[in-house]
Amino acid sequence: MLDWVAKQIVLYWDIFKYLLPALPWTVLITITSFALALILGMIVGVLRISRIKFVAKLAVIYIDVIRGVPLLVQIFFIYFGLGSLLNLDRFTAGVLAVGICYSAYLAEIFRSGINAIAQGQHEAALSLGMTRFQTLRYVIIPQSWRIVIPPVANQFIASLKDSSLVSIIGMRELTRAGREYYSQYFVDFQTWLMVGLIYLIMTITLSKIVKQLERFYAVKGFGSQK
Repeated sequence: MLDWVAKQIVLYWDIFKYLLPALPWTVLITITSFALALILGMIVGVLRISRIKFVAKLAVIYIDVIRGVPLLVQIFFIYFGLGSLLNLDRFTAGVLAVGICYSAYLAEIFRSGINAIAQGQHEAALSLGMTRFQTLRYVIIPQSWRIVIPPVANQFIASLKDSSLVSIIGMRELTRAGREYYSQYFVDFQTWLMVGLIYLIMTITLSKIVKQLERFYAVKGFGSQK
């Protein structure tokens, strides 16, 4: 029994050492793609509430189309479709796919956050001589950020897990490394258990951070203050 336990410990340690070099790529893909998603999401979210109906309609179409197509299909389309035309490498294609996909969800979050600010804030800023752009930039968006931090952070956690899908185009991140180890040593249960545990540790850690951010940036009158 002790020999079996010792062998299992050694096996799990070997798997962990094999997976470890791929872990920074998972983190890099997640951070880079989510940064892109934040930029695109903010832009589309603002356009979504534009008074120009044509612009707002385009933003709605973008959101509906992106959210209506599975992320895996978007990865294939960008890598094998656009990638062949624009000569995109695996990393760039993966970042673009995940970033564009999550920008649609973030756009709706940002739109909700902006709409949550009282109309009186808009009117007060306009009465002081601010333009609508200045009102959004200096008054509305800074306040809405405090409201949207928890859902945005939750989307970041989701993007971390979905970054595993870029392994399908050969990007060597955590999931891809797990597949490589399994194909070499035919150790399935232990390999995927270790991959799952690493993801679990990262997501639980991020969830704790989100809880702290939610308490720190909580706005009275919006959601639970517990």
